[in-house]
This record gives sequence, C-alpha cells and structure tokens, in this order.
Amino acid sequence: MKKLTLATTSVVLAGTLLLAACSNNGNEAPANSPTSGNSNVQAGGSNNSGSASQGLTDTILASDISKLPDQAEKRTDMIIVGLTDPSGAFTPYFQQSGYDGNVSSLLYTPLVTVDDEGVPQPGLAEKWEVSPDSLTYTFHLRKDLKFSDGSPLTSEDVAFTWTILNDKSYDGDSQVNTLGVKGSAAYKDGSATSIEGIKVTDPQTISVTLDKPNAAALVLLGSDVLSKAYYGKDYKQGNLDYMKQLSSKPLGTGPYKLEKFIPGQEVRFTANENYYGEKPKTKNFIYKTSEGDTWQYLETGEVDYASFSATTENIDKLKSLGFVNIVPYTPSTYSYLQLNFEHKALDDKKVRQALTYGLDRQSIYVDANQGAGVVANIPSSPISWAYTEDNINPYKFDTEKAKSLLDEAGWTVGAGGIREKDGEKLKIHYLGTKSKNTDIFIAVAKENFAALGVEFEPEVFADFNSLVSKVEGGDYDMVSFSTPLLTDPSDGLLQFVDGEIKGYDNPKFKELYEKGLATTDMEERKAIYKEIFQLLNDDLPVIFTNYKKSVYAYNARIENLSISPFYGLASSLPNWNLK
Repeated sequence: MKKLTLATTSVVLAGTLLLAACSNNGNEAPANSPTSGNSNVQAGGSNNSGSASQGLTDTILASDISKLPDQAEKRTDMIIVGLTDPSGAFTPYFQQSGYDGNVSSLLYTPLVTVDDEGVPQPGLAEKWEVSPDSLTYTFHLRKDLKFSDGSPLTSEDVAFTWTILNDKSYDGDSQVNTLGVKGSAAYKDGSATSIEGIKVTDPQTISVTLDKPNAAALVLLGSDVLSKAYYGKDYKQGNLDYMKQLSSKPLGTGPYKLEKFIPGQEVRFTANENYYGEKPKTKNFIYKTSEGDTWQYLETGEVDYASFSATTENIDKLKSLGFVNIVPYTPSTYSYLQLNFEHKALDDKKVRQALTYGLDRQSIYVDANQGAGVVANIPSSPISWAYTEDNINPYKFDTEKAKSLLDEAGWTVGAGGIREKDGEKLKIHYLGTKSKNTDIFIAVAKENFAALGVEFEPEVFADFNSLVSKVEGGDYDMVSFSTPLLTDPSDGLLQFVDGEIKGYDNPKFKELYEKGLATTDMEERKAIYKEIFQLLNDDLPVIFTNYKKSVYAYNARIENLSISPFYGLASSLPNWNLK
C-alpha cells in the first residue's frame, strides 16, 4: 500500500505535522495538523495572497511574548514540533506512511527542488539540460557532495537509485518506474543486467533517456539519492527485501541526520556536518510523537509549533495565548472517501453517485468546522493552475436524487428499510480513527445513509497504523483519506492509475492521463486536465470531500519560518532560528 497520512475525520494527535509532499496517496492530517500552505510568510510578516482561511487573511503577530512558557523560553539550540508517530521506515521510496516521509524530508536533499511558484531549482544537482526532443535529461552534480557519514556522493549513486526504482521487486510509491526509462522493461524482466538509458559520464555527470516525453520527468528523476555503498552492498537484481532492514538507519544528504528514534515518544535530529549547504541555524530538532492534547502542548511550551482548523474559536483562543504568531494557509491537497471497488455494490457508478448526493458534505466539512473548509468535487487543489469548476457537478446534498439513483441501480427497499439486491443488503463498513471529527462524520453519515436505506457500520481505531492494516486487508467499504502536497496536476491522479484504488479501470481516463504527461505546453495540459476532472467528477472513483482551511501557530521566538506550497515547512526548517 502507498504511504498514508491521517484524514480530517481521523485521529487527532499531539501537534501533528505534515511537512512535505512525501506520498502519492495519504490519509490527511487531522484538523490540528499542518500540511502545507500557499503563503510564504516570514515571522513577523504578513500574507495578502487572498487564499487564506476564512476570517483571517493576514499574519497575526504575538501580542505579549512575555507570556511565553518557561520551558520554551529556556530552549537555546532545540526546536520541538509534534508529529503522528511514524513507522520508522525512513529511507525515501520505501516509507510506510507520510509521517515517515516527514522525517526523511529533513534527512535527504533531492537533486532538484521547486520554488514557491513550482519552478525547478538546483538541489544536489547544480544544473541540468533537457534534449530538444524532451527525452534525455543530463544532470550535473555539485562538487564534493557527501552523505551524512562523510562518504562521497557521485553519479554512481544516482544511477543506483534510478536502477533499484526500476527493479521488478520495487513496490513503493515512487513514480520513477512509470517514466519509461529506455531499457527499464528489459531490466525488470531480467533480460538485461543494467538499464540502457542510464549513462554515467563522470563522477559529477549522469544522463537518462526516456522512451517518450513526460512533463513530470525532471522533478521525478530529480528526487532523493541513495548511497550505493550503503544501500547497494546487498543488492541483487530482483530482490529488494533487504532494504527494510536499513530503513531505521538512514544515510542521507539533508541538513539534519537522525540521532535517535524512540517509537511513541520522539524522533531526534542533529545538524549534519557534511551537508553541502548552509548548516541549520538551530542545531537540534525533535519531532514529539507521543499522544496528547495539542492545545496543552502549545500552551505549556512543550512544542513550538502546532496547526489547527481555521475556526473562529481556534483563532480567538490562539490570540489569547499572546506568545504565538498565527498564519493562515490553504494546503495544496484534497480529501476524499476511498471506496472498495472489490465490493460489488461500489463498483456501480450509480451507487457511488447516490452516496455522494446522499452525504451532507457541507454540514460535515464546512459548517461543523465553522467554515474552515470547502467542499471538493475534483482531484485537484483550488490553488493549482489546472483547477476548474467548469461543467463540474457539485453533487449538492439531495436525498431524493440519491434514492432515485439507487432505484435505477436495482437496489430496492427491503425488510427493516435497508435496500437489497440479489439477496444482499446494501451496507457501508466505514473505517475511521478516534477524534471529534470522526464522531461528526459518523453521526451525519449514519443519519444520511439511513434515509437512503443504506446500513452504515462504522469501525473506529485508536491509532493510525491499525487502520492502515485493516485497509490493507481489504475489510472495508469506505475510509477517509487525503492526498499529500501536490506539485503537478498529475500528482493527484496517480492513485487512479497505479492500482491504489483497486478495481477502478477506465481506459479513457488512462488515455487522458498519458496525454497530459506527454506535453509540456501549459495551455494544452490545462485543457486535458479539465477533461480529466470532468470525467472523474462523473465517474467518482472516490467521493471527493473537502479542501482544508487552516492556521498554524508558532513560538514567536522562531525567526525565518515560512511555508512552501509544495514542501510545507521542510524547506525552511533548517533556517529556523530562536531569537
């Protein structure tokens, strides 16, 4: 299963934080957990982007820093942020959840990053060229790069990374193996022992050739680099099982290195002395992973940062603390209800449409959150250049329309008011994790679905990992998830083509998906994605639910804190400084 992060209707844990776009399908961070933002606000600055949370469009500065709790005031070389407990799989491309990715985003630096406008920028690669036919990419590495243990990083490490991602045994969520690197098919089937399209010119230069153009190739190929000496010493073509044994002992290239991971308590980092760039301004960083009350942790100074749903109540309460700066943002994500197509009823589009019409998403995701959200109807963030509402069905709450669709699908009301077809009752087994938001969803959904003649059976889990195990076992009908941070419009579509949504197969969608990646012309792509969004809005491979509006609050001593629409806080965290 791809990496998941917690859903809005899922668990609410202490200061939960989603820092970076590290998975292709995720269970969304809870209402009190930051993902990313569309602002780039320096501490003490303001945001006038116009896409901020309802009722708050500018940064609110701390009104009385003297209220800062003693333990937060006494910290001199350490910053603490809350995070849902990761699994401990911290090697990029092999993580088990989005929270693992939050950890690795500080341990690794990619070849290519993007700025706040989505424009590629140098990372480990100081420059690159793309051939006129958009098939060959040549990367030039910075000189004297090192891994965190001091060993050299060269083109051979990049080649190794691309090679194992095209190994037939690779089952992670990287999209590199979907690019069609020349010769990768032969490598996967074992008829070749190397990949023809990967060429190492010298220790600082490497090129890769694709079979066909792909608009997302530069950033995908420009991801994190794994050490061949460390991760490749036990590699045998066709077998990557050994990688799991190395996941808890990552060897990276980022501004920090892992000092200690104590499951259920904390992930401790210290500055990487072999990092190529400017060293972190604050030497030590901790992810606090223990469960608890977010407000309490922030109020007492146990954490320096927390994020909340942008309700009037939350904003007023944050203002009253006095010692935090408060910043609004809208993440580049969308949330949805994943459906199990392997259950016959949900394989019927009319049933999926009926459930969407019959669920009061406005009450669940907007009204119950005091307007801190917007109903979603397509797999795209509203801050994306490809977003559209043209010819998009809003599926406004309509019980009668939902009933009519179920009638058309052959589900008739039987004993006890529950619909039946071919002797089978229409039931929805929903999975969620313990939280106030889950309680709201269950209460409204149960009433809504009962009115349709659908039996609703919720199952609530105390922790995220237990929920994931249940989903992996296939014993569910519906579960709340969200995407990670989305950079390209294609990012929000991958789950519909890579088998994550098992049983969904629409040849027209796949044709359009490939077409959208085959051109780099912005206007052409925009027209293609508009058609894709219209198709998926009708097809409903998932039930689209909402876009979040959030605020984050942080210790006013922290300087240089900013948010990237694509990397969240990860890109600015090394610059955080305690004044």
